[in-house]
Amino acid sequence: MRSAPRTVFITGASSGLGAALARHYGASGARLGLAGRRLDALQATAAGLDAKLYSADVRDAAAMQAAAAGFLAAVGPPDLVIAAAGISVGTLTEHAADAAVFRAVMDANVLGLVHTFQPFIPVLARDSVLCGISSVAGVRGLPGGGAYSASKAAATVYLEALRLEMRARSVAVVTVAPGYIDTPMTRVNPYPMPFRLAAADAAARVAHCIARRRSYAVIPWQMAWVARAMKWLPNPVFDLLFEKAPRKPRGLPT
Repeated sequence: MRSAPRTVFITGASSGLGAALARHYGASGARLGLAGRRLDALQATAAGLDAKLYSADVRDAAAMQAAAAGFLAAVGPPDLVIAAAGISVGTLTEHAADAAVFRAVMDANVLGLVHTFQPFIPVLARDSVLCGISSVAGVRGLPGGGAYSASKAAATVYLEALRLEMRARSVAVVTVAPGYIDTPMTRVNPYPMPFRLAAADAAARVAHCIARRRSYAVIPWQMAWVARAMKWLPNPVFDLLFEKAPRKPRGLPT
């Protein structure tokens, strides 16, 4: 494994996995750039850490450009950039109002990766790492979660393409697809969540994948087997098993 990163920029650091990753790397003395939509929550995350805070929504390319410019001016090029921001909310295509929700989810979970990485790529040193957080939900389309499943499938494929583009520059691209993590995003789910990880545990596992430059990893390992099984189920069997699966509540992204 390589040495621990000294400078780390993380999106989605207001809560959940992003906040847990900030605390994980901050505890090892890394200088942090933390971006999120809620400044008060960022301040809570950053308590006791060496961190620069940026109130920015990953859907806003200009805001992310400004955040990156601020971090580069204050700290310099990061050794590690983690795109952990995301939106998860139930959607149904039959409802016209959900079209706007689909757009918000796709903008955050796919274009948010682009907006996060692009400003840093021109100045990254060799052996730097870009890490994108995808999801096991992107392996197959799940009823009531069309926007989220589609966005995470797109995120995984985008990160794969980026990985190939960065190889010539010796910049690693790591894709981590978690299962369930105990965060505000999942606590509204009205169904069992097997193998659910505490946020701090998930952050440690993501950091392990980053240290090993894993091109793609599912965490925890039990969900990796679930993902493999889901991927290879014939459509008739998959349909029978999941047609009536419990669905995430519809609503507006928060």
